[in-house]
Amino acid sequence: MAIHKKLLATGAIAGTLALTLAACGGGGSDDPTAAPTNDSGELSGELTVWAWDQTIADVAEAFTAEHPDVTVDVVNVGTGNDQYIALQNAVAAETGGPDLAQIEYFAVPQFSIGGALADIGPMGASELDGTFTTGPWSALSQGDSVWGLPLDSGPMALFYNTEVFEKYDVDVPTTWDEFLEAARTLKENDVYLINDTGDAGFTTSMMWQAGGRPYEVNDTTVSVDFTDEGSKQFAEMWQTMIDEDLLAPIGSWSDEWYQGLGDGTIASLVIGAWMPGNLESGVPDGAGKWAVADMPQWNEGEFVTAENGGSSMAVMEGSDQKALAYEFVEFASAGEGIDIRVEGGAFPATVETLNEPGFLDREFEYFGGQKVNEVLSKAAGGVGEGWQYLPFQVYANSIFNDYGADAYNGNTPLADAFVQWGDASATYGEQQGFTIQ
Repeated sequence: MAIHKKLLATGAIAGTLALTLAACGGGGSDDPTAAPTNDSGELSGELTVWAWDQTIADVAEAFTAEHPDVTVDVVNVGTGNDQYIALQNAVAAETGGPDLAQIEYFAVPQFSIGGALADIGPMGASELDGTFTTGPWSALSQGDSVWGLPLDSGPMALFYNTEVFEKYDVDVPTTWDEFLEAARTLKENDVYLINDTGDAGFTTSMMWQAGGRPYEVNDTTVSVDFTDEGSKQFAEMWQTMIDEDLLAPIGSWSDEWYQGLGDGTIASLVIGAWMPGNLESGVPDGAGKWAVADMPQWNEGEFVTAENGGSSMAVMEGSDQKALAYEFVEFASAGEGIDIRVEGGAFPATVETLNEPGFLDREFEYFGGQKVNEVLSKAAGGVGEGWQYLPFQVYANSIFNDYGADAYNGNTPLADAFVQWGDASATYGEQQGFTIQ
C-alpha cells in the first residue's frame, strides 16, 4: 500500500541513503534456480522480511502454513525512508539486512543500480511479464532483468464529496479545464476543491499523466529535463491554481487535512487507488458522501492516467536464501498472497484480479454502494507508458520543497522551480558518478 510519511531531512537522505554505482551487498551462495528443501522435498529455511505493510504478516502466515519447514520473520524497521536508511546501512555493512524488503516503485532504481537487489528475472520473474499492469511492471523490469514483483498499485482517480458538489451545483469535472472552473466556483463559496502545498510524488504523477517524461535513464546515463511539453502543461495549469488561491494550503495526512475532508471544506482528491481505506478510517463522517470518478483528462475524448504510490517486494542481493526468498515474493505477488492483501485493503497490480467479476462488482458502503473498483480498474488500464524514475529518486523527492516552496508561496514561477529542482537533482546524480546529459 502507499505510504504517507513526510520525507526525512535532505541531509539525512544524502548522507545515509545515497547509493554508489559500485555493486554492494554480500552476495548469496545458494543456487538461484532451486530453493532449499528438507529430506521430504519440502521447502525449508528461514527468511527475514522488512515491510511496513501489515498485510505482509498475514501473507507470511499463509506461506508458512503451506510450507511448515519455512520460517518467515516480518520486521517493521520503519515506513518508507526510515526503512530505506536502515536498509542502506545494512547493505553497506554487508550484515544485518533482510532477505526481502518492501520498496516503493520510485525507490527501486536507487537500490537496483547500486547492486543491492537481486535480479529475479532468471528465477522465474521474467515469465510473469503480462501478469501485472503496465505502471508497476515497467517500474520493476528493464530488459531481461526484474528487480522485484508488485505488491499493489496506485492508478489515479478523482475522489470527490458528492454532498458538496450537489450543494453548489458543480458538475464532476472530466477535463482539467473543467476542474479549474469547478475550483473557482467552490472557492467563491469558501470551499477548496483540492489541497496541495507541494509534493514530489503528486507532481511527478501529474506530469506523467500529462505526457511529461522529464527523466530518461539508460543504465548510468541520466537525462533530467522539465521543459518537455507534458511537464510544462501541468506547470501552467497548476500555476493558475496557485495564482488564484485555489489550493487549500494544507499538507496531506495532517489532522487539518482530515478535518477538511470531513467537514467539506476540501471537496476532492486526485490520488491513487489505495485511497478508499484511508478515507473510511480517517474520515468516518464522510460515509455515504464520497464517490469516485475518472481522473480529469488533458484532452477531451482521451483516457490516460498515472500511478501514484504503490510498492514492490524485492529480494536482496546479500541474502543467502535468494531462491527461497523468490518463492515467497512470487507467492505474495502472483499467488495466494494477492487475495490476502486485497482483503486487507490493498489495490492489486495483477491484471487477472482487476478483471474478476467479484472484484469489480464489490459495492462499497462508504461510497454509497458505488462499485468503486470498476473506476479504479479502468484507471489501472489507462496508465501512460514510458515513465521512468531517477536512480536517485529518493534523494530528488527529498529536496523537492527546497524549490517548490517558493513557487507555492508565490515567489517563483512553478515552471522555474521545476527546472531548479531538476538541476539540483542532476548535480547530485553527477556527484554520485552518473553521467548527466
